[in-house]
Amino acid sequence: MGKLTTHVLDTAAGKPGKNIRIELYSLQNDSWEHLKTVKTNDDGRCDTPLLEGSDLKTGQYELVFHAGEYFEETGINLPEPKFLDEIVLRFGVPDASEHYHVPLLVSPYSYSTYRGS
Repeated sequence: MGKLTTHVLDTAAGKPGKNIRIELYSLQNDSWEHLKTVKTNDDGRCDTPLLEGSDLKTGQYELVFHAGEYFEETGINLPEPKFLDEIVLRFGVPDASEHYHVPLLVSPYSYSTYRGS
């Protein structure tokens, strides 16, 4: 059964990114359709998969991580405008029967991602 999961690591603090708002979208007929909004838990993960089983379909997806909001809430003094605010990750799902894990490693001035397992 396929699923989509994510987690966030705050690389500046060396700890999970907790309480980060994440929006999930899918590309439908040349426009982005909002599927859900979640927040990470104390371990920087979502309590359940973002999509699972028949809800995960072949296609293009977008995750929007509200990193600027998170760093403000942790008390970091950021300049305006923030260097990183909303981090948008677009990726494809060619086989909906597989597990797609899309983590975000983030600091106020950099981020990276990869396809995890």
